[in-house]
Amino acid sequence: MAETLVLIELDRQQVKRPSLHAITLARQLGGAYALLILGHGLDEVAASLISYGASAVIVADDSALAEPLADRYAAVIAEAIRQQGAKTLLGSSSTFSKDILPRVAALLDAPMLTDVLALEKSDGATTYRRPTNAGSMLATVQLEGDRRVLTARATAFEAPAADAAPCAIQQLKFDAGGLPNGMQFISREERVSDRPDLTEARVVVSGGRPLKDSEHFERLVGGLADALGGAVGATRAAVDAGMAPNDYQVGQTGKVVAPELYIAIGISGAIQHLAGIKDSRIIVAINKDPDAPIFEMATYGLVGDLHQIVPQLIESIRKG
Repeated sequence: MAETLVLIELDRQQVKRPSLHAITLARQLGGAYALLILGHGLDEVAASLISYGASAVIVADDSALAEPLADRYAAVIAEAIRQQGAKTLLGSSSTFSKDILPRVAALLDAPMLTDVLALEKSDGATTYRRPTNAGSMLATVQLEGDRRVLTARATAFEAPAADAAPCAIQQLKFDAGGLPNGMQFISREERVSDRPDLTEARVVVSGGRPLKDSEHFERLVGGLADALGGAVGATRAAVDAGMAPNDYQVGQTGKVVAPELYIAIGISGAIQHLAGIKDSRIIVAINKDPDAPIFEMATYGLVGDLHQIVPQLIESIRKG
């Protein structure tokens, strides 16, 4: 039995690397923890997870779980918690967890806390720190009850090493025929791209409203990202203006990133956007306004016309 159950997110039978960061939080909580994966045809995935120091890798494998339908996944996860007698369910902060874990918390009648950045233990009590007010403040929260559901912001925790002794793989027993069927999978649309995933890339180049249109956005932001082997991001304003697709959005209402290098092109630095990039190791800002808020957070700043600076950068990098 494990005190903590860590939900590992999969995408087409591939582990989403940011979800592994929740293992680091599980280690900080103390006690035994197990890893949980759901889907169909998971033998290879399960085998890849046996060396992360867990007491077991628990596998819920059935054709009914081939697609992540929230009602079915929530029911199976709640059943896994009950069978394990776990007190804590951990996931990473993602659209996947936002869709499914609130349902699990409701089924367990347990409190839920999202975007955990750190935990503190004092006098036998555990408190959690999480961002609030668009990331401009941090709240310290204590939960009550026997069970809790938490999501960890991956950028706040180091990736765990897979260097522990192999653990056992256990098949979760559940009634597949009795799962909820209020949802039906229709189709899945996704863009095919040679660029790295936005949340896993070492380099991210993002653009804002001054890029004018999708053609300029792709030529400048996409061109610089390709020159650096990075991913492309965008502000909400750029997405709303149709310059970039929704899955490019970085910020409080988009994706939280923490690359080694983040380049912000034509981004003024709204607090909602800064909340999604503040853990980046190096931030480079390019903006014609020397008083733009982004420069307060930036490691390096270039003041000037992005339509002149960015093409010069791309040319210099490609020549180098």
